[in-house]
Amino acid sequence: MKYYCNPVNINYRYQFNADPRQGGKLRICREAADPSLICFEGRYYIFASMTLGVWVSDDLVNWENHRLPEELPLYDYAPDVRVMNGWVYFCASRREENCDRYRTRDILNGPYEKIKGNFPFWDPNLFVDDDGKVYFYWGCSNMTPIRGVELDPETMNPKGESRALIEGRPAEIGYERYGENNSLLPASEAVIEAKYQAFVKAQGVPESMLPEEVKPLIRGMFSDRPYIEGAWMDKHCGKYYLQYAAPGTQFNTYSDGVYVSDHPLGPFTLAENVPYSYKPSGFLTGAGHGSTMQDEQENWWHASTVRISVNHDFERRVGLWRAGFDKDGELFCDQRYGDWPQRVTGFKQDPWQTPPWMLLSSGKTAAASSAAKGCGPEKACEEDIRTWWKAAAPGRSEWLTEDLGQVFRVHAVQVNFADDALHIPCPGKIRPGTQARYIEEAHTVTRYLLEASEDGEHWTVLADKRQAETDLSHDLIVKEEGIPARYIRLSQMELPYAQAPCVSGLRVFGLGEGNAPDEAVYTAKRTGPLDMEVEIRPQEDALGFNILFGASPEKLYHSCMVFKAGPHRIGALVKGRNYYLRVDAFNECGITEGKCTALPAEEEE
Repeated sequence: MKYYCNPVNINYRYQFNADPRQGGKLRICREAADPSLICFEGRYYIFASMTLGVWVSDDLVNWENHRLPEELPLYDYAPDVRVMNGWVYFCASRREENCDRYRTRDILNGPYEKIKGNFPFWDPNLFVDDDGKVYFYWGCSNMTPIRGVELDPETMNPKGESRALIEGRPAEIGYERYGENNSLLPASEAVIEAKYQAFVKAQGVPESMLPEEVKPLIRGMFSDRPYIEGAWMDKHCGKYYLQYAAPGTQFNTYSDGVYVSDHPLGPFTLAENVPYSYKPSGFLTGAGHGSTMQDEQENWWHASTVRISVNHDFERRVGLWRAGFDKDGELFCDQRYGDWPQRVTGFKQDPWQTPPWMLLSSGKTAAASSAAKGCGPEKACEEDIRTWWKAAAPGRSEWLTEDLGQVFRVHAVQVNFADDALHIPCPGKIRPGTQARYIEEAHTVTRYLLEASEDGEHWTVLADKRQAETDLSHDLIVKEEGIPARYIRLSQMELPYAQAPCVSGLRVFGLGEGNAPDEAVYTAKRTGPLDMEVEIRPQEDALGFNILFGASPEKLYHSCMVFKAGPHRIGALVKGRNYYLRVDAFNECGITEGKCTALPAEEEE
């Protein structure tokens, strides 16, 4: 059996951003986003923004990174990759210039044949229908819709006029609302202009010196209108599923919705199960702007963007989720325990699986050799990728230890390293553009020693990566047979640029020998057309709860994991629709399903 754990365990390259929308100040972080996941000649490939390369796998678990040719637009966002007639077609986004396309029969070795671009676009997606016709979708804006057009398969020139296909409707579709937890509705034009002028003044740069293409982007930052972006098309049983992302990559509610049609250019109807990819809580949040495909065993998978957005709004990772279509043709993703270790069997499997092991480390006691102010060792046990323990200084003598409170059978440890406000010179030349940057080309490494102990005195090595030549900042160590352990120790850490060790999650998974928790007791009510509140009664035997909701008791496809009892607001509902929900309780020993509750649509006044 093979296992993976989100974020996907790959190398994430450092970005040296001089983004004019964020004042032009150099901001440094790792990034990979907007993944196009494809299967080509029996192998899997992930193309993602700002990575200079492609990840390749034979099993969707173990990935190797390969550099792509320099002639490809590797500094352009949202690479789109599709297979057509034995060729792999590649393009990426360039808002103000015609975007070229490239094709190859050999992804890793090339050559790549250039197809001259004929119009500008952002967030592209190419779709090849069963009849050989080719369609193209694009759009990334909080001001304009996603559009689609048929293309000539030889020249890639549009055949006819494009059509507007998806526009934002945040007053009716809750998950499209801007802000953390879908909390904001669009601002007025007067408010937008006032905030724009204040922002420009604060930068100390005359407005006349700002590039024209940047001005609408800055205004858009203050509109509180959802970005409607990241189109991806799939066909299933004669229906066309046009997927899109909203409301913005920097929010915990970054999601993928889907519209359905009998024709590739519509008209489209909002699907019953939306957002189909949605992860607003847990260690990782955000599951928007991705791609959906079938593997060699006919299992469906959805790859998407995971947000961190601390050092920069575009500090992001790649997530991989089980997906599928139910008997009624509804597209779904399984994200109930989506940032816990998952099995990959290599054959046809049930997309709705219980996790093989339970989370053991949340809220447990941690100690460290030292800690920077505000970054204590307890941060490594908070189940939040956006907070971290940071050592007071660089050096391999620093260590971090977790006490699980008792001996458990430990099966996996995920070691998550973070970056904390790096201040180093840019090692290369910043490339100009809307999001000016330099992508680190040098090979960086991440090294550590991971050990386990039953008594805190005698230690067993789980992974010795002190001489590793890899750069895996979200590394997963699996001991399938399990080992008894109470203490987990991370030491001998070496991070890129000689920075002080930072750990956002030393996450431990295994099984306890006690009982699963009692059934959760909760109440739920609709607090508006787009919102509901779920109040969970405290219980001592539960580590956390999973709030599941959907269109029927059999289709509780959406999930929201919480680690505290009390009231929880969910703002992802669609106006006028009925919902059902259930609250499951979990601890280190198992999961207990709750009772299902009906939540009817709010009546119109």
